[in-house]
Amino acid sequence: MNAYLLRMPSPIGRLELVSDGTSLTSLAIERDGLLPRDDLPERADDVLRSARERLREYFEGERRAFDIPLAPEGTAFQRAVWRRLQGIPWGRCTSYGELGSAVGSPKAGRAVGRAVGSNPVPLVIGCHRVLGADGRVTGYSGGQGIATKLWLLEHEGIVLAA
Repeated sequence: MNAYLLRMPSPIGRLELVSDGTSLTSLAIERDGLLPRDDLPERADDVLRSARERLREYFEGERRAFDIPLAPEGTAFQRAVWRRLQGIPWGRCTSYGELGSAVGSPKAGRAVGRAVGSNPVPLVIGCHRVLGADGRVTGYSGGQGIATKLWLLEHEGIVLAA
């Protein structure tokens, strides 16, 4: 189990940050007033304090890229998808199909969708920047779902097709 935990307020609900002492391993967005580790006491480290500051800057519009050390756990395919997600800059989007092609699996739309949805470090790894092939918002597993994704896209100035 990860040893360090910090919670912080944000415009999309409370965030729960978890660190292994050297890297951010998990970020959860409050859903229906709850976080996964609400029953555990906070125990912050320098990684979490630094991540909190960078996330605060992001929400205030002062930060457009993250330089937080990360150690998300997943399969080789998931990690490949997450690495590609990290390359999508503030204010830009991609589709599940484009993401699949970028990781060498152009016909693996569902697998790409599952990898995006299982991202353990949303916001920092911008999974909210993935849209359907027609530019529609198709889902989001963080916070309050699509409403949270729409807030994040609007925050980054991403205009959706009507």
